[in-house]
Amino acid sequence: MLASGTGTNLQAILDQLHGRDGIEVVAVASDKPGAQALERASAAGAETGVFEAGDFKDRETRDAAIADWLSEREVDLIVLAGYMQLLSRDFVARFPNRIVNVHPALLPSFPGLDAVGQALEHGVRITGVTVHFVDDGVDSGPVILQRPVPIPAGRDRDELEDAIHRTEHALLPEAIRLIAAGKVRVDESSPRLVQIDP
Repeated sequence: MLASGTGTNLQAILDQLHGRDGIEVVAVASDKPGAQALERASAAGAETGVFEAGDFKDRETRDAAIADWLSEREVDLIVLAGYMQLLSRDFVARFPNRIVNVHPALLPSFPGLDAVGQALEHGVRITGVTVHFVDDGVDSGPVILQRPVPIPAGRDRDELEDAIHRTEHALLPEAIRLIAAGKVRVDESSPRLVQIDP
């Protein structure tokens, strides 16, 4: 997993999946040495690594180091859980259809930063959460799962963010469980389409 912050999505995965059905969180990397996600990972017995931007000459060099570190640990899937860095094209190409992200909107609506603010600003009544494969665009990869989240009547941002987080904490583990069970595949004839087998 790659994480930049508190790691609440990581904790949901640790609580719901780690050590079950052949799923193991083996490594967590962060761009921030003080990220609480690293503490959560260590407490669960996962190896941790820090890759600060200032320690590398550019993003590509940093991403290559992260990719090598993950490859050495023989990861099958890379989960972005609040990782606030764009991944380089080479990193994404090295792990095709093996990187997933959770985004706080019903993509393709409101990609990029501050999706919650975008939804509130546009006056929508429903937003949601999307789990998708990562490609070299911004929140543009094939959608795996989505779940709607109603905008609260008072349009309160904190209330909406709480509802979105609760949804992320359910939907991301569900998507990982499906992937680990071999039930998710990208349709080769239409690479934007994900098939989920029963």
